Amino acid sequence: MRKQLRSILFGVVATLAPFASSQAQEIVMVNGVEATRVVIGPAVSPLAKVIKAGLKDQFYGAKAGTKAWQNAQGLYYFYGARNFEPIWLKGEGDSVKFSQNALSILDVFEDATMEGLRPSDYLTPALDLDAAIGDPAALARVETALSDAAILYARHAAGGRISPSKVSSSISLRPTRIDLNKLRVDLVTSNDPAALLRGMHPTHTEFKALRAALAEKINGPAVEQIIVPNGKLMKLGKKDDRMPILRERLKIELTDPTLEFTYDETAVAAVKEFQTSIGLIADGVVGPATVAALNGAQGASVEDIVANMERWRWMPKDLGDFHVFVNIPEFRLQVRKGDTVEHATRVVVGKPKHKTPVFSDEIEHVVVNPYWNVPYSIATKELLPSANGNPGYFTSRNYELLSGGRVINASSVDWANINPKNPPFRIRQRPGRGNALGAVKFLFPNQHSVYLHDTPSKSLFGRTYRAFSHGCVRVHNPFDFAEALLRYEPSLNIQQVKGMLGGTEKWNNLKRKVPVHLAYFTLRIDQDGTVRTFGDVYGHHKRLVELLSS
Repeated sequence: MRKQLRSILFGVVATLAPFASSQAQEIVMVNGVEATRVVIGPAVSPLAKVIKAGLKDQFYGAKAGTKAWQNAQGLYYFYGARNFEPIWLKGEGDSVKFSQNALSILDVFEDATMEGLRPSDYLTPALDLDAAIGDPAALARVETALSDAAILYARHAAGGRISPSKVSSSISLRPTRIDLNKLRVDLVTSNDPAALLRGMHPTHTEFKALRAALAEKINGPAVEQIIVPNGKLMKLGKKDDRMPILRERLKIELTDPTLEFTYDETAVAAVKEFQTSIGLIADGVVGPATVAALNGAQGASVEDIVANMERWRWMPKDLGDFHVFVNIPEFRLQVRKGDTVEHATRVVVGKPKHKTPVFSDEIEHVVVNPYWNVPYSIATKELLPSANGNPGYFTSRNYELLSGGRVINASSVDWANINPKNPPFRIRQRPGRGNALGAVKFLFPNQHSVYLHDTPSKSLFGRTYRAFSHGCVRVHNPFDFAEALLRYEPSLNIQQVKGMLGGTEKWNNLKRKVPVHLAYFTLRIDQDGTVRTFGDVYGHHKRLVELLSS
């Protein structure tokens, strides 16, 4: 049997090179029309025939249209273009071994932990070469299993292990998809397929910083983390069982034993100093955001780091050299030029029951003196029940009713026969004082109908926790943001925007559209290495950690 295998494998090695750059498809002309023809070469060697039979069974055994079917089809065409000869196996003396390229790929799989992935997803029993020795069919399965594992690794590295929609329907990011046919050819023709796979990971600066933090966490000395549990707000003079833990965490000396569980002036001062050091509002109150920061600043867990790395895999590979980045758990917006933050400000995001969606788009319009077109859900669940058939309710709040594109008088509506769940009109709020969108809004047309805008409710920006909107993002100091946003816009500047204030709604279409990313990261690492952790305001992080561990 060994002699048979040896002769098979020598034949394989001899025929490998001519087919290394073959394609599974070619363009042909049929009656003057361009068409694609699949090219399948004949299986000549015994092992090639076994590989062909195995792939054929996988192809026809899978349900048409499924991912398994698509993968089996791709493998069948790919190996068919190579006359079904192996890529990853070679003969050495009387034994069968992995090629050097195959061994380098196996090393990549071994190191998957350091990339935030799981080696067990790729180093499966199907790659047990020793167990396959003496069984040509098993050797064929090892061959195709390594191709499958390499493709799976590339997909995970580039686009993540978990589909964003499994975490929440409010996440509509579209992770990078791999061109499987191209990848298969690239793996075979590359002089360094391991480097090709390693190059699939994100190149964002923050992803690299997380990867470095992960390596330090795994390889560095164990550090005992002092965890401050969540609970009620800790305010001056209140008693709290967590005070001893907080004192230990911030190294606050207890001078009066009778105040062991009292949140006193000394604790307030220490908390304010900590809050200032990491950019939180220094209000001296320990709430969810401060607790998250206290626990994260010591170094997040491996699970936390991996989950945030996973979310970076969902992001566009190119954020745009000049872009807007809103991190929902951080309640913060940044205008960035490369890795430089040119402007940063606070934002108010959606309540947990009105989540701000996570997605990427482009800012196309700046609207001054905007109307607020009241969403159907707010109109039917809040405004109409509050009005309770009183037309004066709308007038006093600067609302107007529209039917058929025309404004109608609220007093002319037969309120007694109106179905509040299906009104025959829509509601909008006129520009001016009290308008829910303030003086300006920044539009990026999207399926969620959310945008960035000003607000008359300025007091909310003074809070550490700022999830109070119906889903749109309210911007603190919107004209400072507008100035930063328009820095490279040739057709509009901040002076022109301010000159439009007052009066009717005015639309400005940007010639240079600006990428905007509404993101969800509970862990970020500054350029100086400072680790900052934020509260899981919508539970997305907890859900992702659960999915990654299953």
